[in-house]
Amino acid sequence: MTETLFAILSAILDMYLDAAPWLIVGIVAAGLVHALMPDGLLGKWLGGNGAWSVIKAALVGAPLPLCSCGVLPAAVGLRKDGASKGATVSFLIATPETGPDSVAISYALLGPVMAVARPITAILSAIFSGLLTNIFIIGERQTTPVETQAPVCASGCSDHCSIEKPQQKGALAARAWAGVRYGFTDILDDIALWLAIGLVIAGVMSALVEPQALGAYGSGIGAMLVMLAVGVPIYVCATASTPIAAGLIAVGVSPGAALVFLLAGPATNIATLGVVGKDLGARALAGYLLGISLSAVASGLILDAVLDAGNIDIQVQMAAASEALPHGIVVASAVLLAPFFVYSLAGDVKNRLKR
Repeated sequence: MTETLFAILSAILDMYLDAAPWLIVGIVAAGLVHALMPDGLLGKWLGGNGAWSVIKAALVGAPLPLCSCGVLPAAVGLRKDGASKGATVSFLIATPETGPDSVAISYALLGPVMAVARPITAILSAIFSGLLTNIFIIGERQTTPVETQAPVCASGCSDHCSIEKPQQKGALAARAWAGVRYGFTDILDDIALWLAIGLVIAGVMSALVEPQALGAYGSGIGAMLVMLAVGVPIYVCATASTPIAAGLIAVGVSPGAALVFLLAGPATNIATLGVVGKDLGARALAGYLLGISLSAVASGLILDAVLDAGNIDIQVQMAAASEALPHGIVVASAVLLAPFFVYSLAGDVKNRLKR
């Protein structure tokens, strides 16, 4: 029992360490976008319920180096600035599923075919899910982002209370600093509780489930559904998921099933599902979850079919490599983030207990 508890706590700590650097990047990026860009510009660019805004959101999000934790504050900021729900979902999926770092490590560990298939299917899955979300919210009462986002901060004010954008000429540094403060207060306040719940649940699953044990399921729709069931709730970034996928392929899981994990794992977790449900509503959550599930499984089936037709052996293309942030940066990020995270979490819990 003691060993199991220690393993769970260690896994939770590992999840936090993995998330901390990218969460800081997402918080800072969201804060700077909010402070430095003209009010509502990016939100208006991604606004509207048409297909073009969903496509633009996927193309904008795909190259950004943010994982499923780091993308949350960025997406919340976009939504607050006026991005449509479909575009927000598209951005939420495309951004953590792929990026320059994950493509590079995919080429090293999984070979050129997977390195090409991964970003293409990530963008297509994001567009499909965003369009599906727009269909699901037809007839829904359209609220502005301010109406949708109405939490009370620990200070007792609304979610936009902690930042005033200095608009005078020459105030770039002041505006940037105000944006960083906004990210570490308002945006972090909005996601802290769900993020904590998600990291705990993901840590428990990581400690109790051995990914390599899934190799026995092999290929086909059954294996892909298993990968989907494992990938949806847990936290795993695109880069960290790549060695797991390589291991799964090495023990007998088909490349298509591994692709399902590569798409569903980074794109979703308990924290992301909670934030989507809270900020975008139940219909958008249904579109988001169904969209990524259907597109991930379809992508896996198509990839396996293409590989079989072309007689391509992924294992022949696989190579040994590893890529990670320096340990010092990871630890420093975790230490830096901890007081802000605890403060926001405590404020959220306190406010909920008052209701």
